[in-house]
Formats: sequence, C-alpha cells, structure tokens
Amino acid sequence: MEALERRAHEVLDVAYESGVRYFDAARSYGRAEDFLATWLDARGLAPGAVFVASKWGYTYTAGWQVDADPPEVKDLSAAAFRRQSRETRARLGDHLLLYQIHSATLQSGVLEDAEVRGGLDELRGQGVAVGLTVTGTGQGETIDRALALGGFDAVQATWNLLERSAGPALRRAHDAGLRVVVKEAVANGRLTARGDQPRLVEAAARLGAPPDALAIAAVLAQPWSDVVLSGATSVQQLRDNLQARRLEWTPELDATFADAALAPEEYWERRSSLQWT
Repeated sequence: MEALERRAHEVLDVAYESGVRYFDAARSYGRAEDFLATWLDARGLAPGAVFVASKWGYTYTAGWQVDADPPEVKDLSAAAFRRQSRETRARLGDHLLLYQIHSATLQSGVLEDAEVRGGLDELRGQGVAVGLTVTGTGQGETIDRALALGGFDAVQATWNLLERSAGPALRRAHDAGLRVVVKEAVANGRLTARGDQPRLVEAAARLGAPPDALAIAAVLAQPWSDVVLSGATSVQQLRDNLQARRLEWTPELDATFADAALAPEEYWERRSSLQWT
C-alpha cells in the first residue's frame, strides 16, 4: 500500500507542478481520498490552495482485485450520504470544496429525496458546494431535472467524441451558472493509442501528439466545458493527457470526427462490457 501511495503522490506532484489545481476523488475510489489527504499534508497546502472535489453514493468492495464482482455497491440513500459525508470530511476536512452525488439518475429518486436534499443543503450552508455526476443514456434528462429543482453548484457528465448526447444539457447547466466537469474524455481507453479508433490515432500522429491528448482537446474546445478530468494513473499517462493544452481543435478536426458519435444506447452498452479497473 505504501508503494501505491508513493505512486499516487508522484502523479499528484507532476499534476500540481504542471499547473493542475482541480482534484477529483470519491468514497468508492479505493484509497483515493486518503492518498489525496496525505499528499495535501505532505505538500503543506492550505485549504483552498487547490480545488478538491469528492463524491458519495458507492462503497468500494473490490479489495484491490480487478476481477472482483461487484467492485463497488451503489447506495444513494440518506443513510449512505450521512455515513460517507462523515468519512470524507474526516479525511479531507476543510480541503473539501465540492461534494457530489455519484452517478445520479432519475430512476434512483435521489434528486427528489427530501432527506438527502436536506443534508446537501446543510453541507452547502457550511460552505461546501454541492453537485451531481450523471451516467447512462439519460444524462441529459437528469441534468435538466437537477436544474429545474435547483440547489446544485456543479454537474459532472460523460462527454467525448463517441458520446455527445449530454452536450445540450451541459450547455444549459453552464448558462445557469453551474460548474461543468467532464469525465471519461478518453472513453475509458477507447480514445487512446490502445483503443479502437484508428482515425483518431492517425490524426494525432499528424499533429505529433498522443491520441488521448487530441481526444481531450476536443472536450476542452467545448464552450461550456469548465474542467476536464484526466483519470491518469501514471506520470506518463498524465504527461500525455496534458499535451491537450497545446493542441488546437480546429474546424477541420471537427468535420473529420463529425460522424464519430454513437447512439447513446450503443455507447453505454459497449461501456458496460469493458473490463473494470
């Protein structure tokens, strides 16, 4: 575990030294909150020096086994919120600036749960922004329902060259003043050198950049995109991802990949079949 923590700190160090100031964790990301907390302490960073976000709603059950079934258990109940928010605050303390519902859906009912909303409002009154992350084919509908209900400061959603269905709703969220955070910009590895998109690999090669950097550049180019998460697990992956900042997403590139988007149902079905890591 010490070796894993050192590796996490190495990635965080390079991110910080490269100008990254937004760090995203979750209760279900193994020891992510713990490693982030020890890194903040080792760096001597005061609360607010970086933007720290985390999430509640899943409990990690994999025990560091990649073939665990299930790797995590979803629970968006008020009891889970109370337990996990206490756990998160115990680890991150005043560093926590944004706390999000993890993978909210309309079907879960969490947006309408008065007890959960009361807990989020209380947290918001303490100076912690609250948000939601969304998933699946109904991302746009969930975002629009959250906007109608109000009380949220941020939304995190999947948007990439293959899955663009949440774009209009994310624009509406941005226009309403919410911070828009984009996850899965490289489509869980499909938009990388080891993925299944040769057209992206070829276009990136012409630009002298890694394919993942070009995929992230496409997200950075969206006018409603405030933060794009990397998800890098190694220093090299991070350095590759960060090359997106030097790339210009041109109208020519936009035209080249105009037909790359899949139907949401097709995208999420394929995503569900990918190996969990």
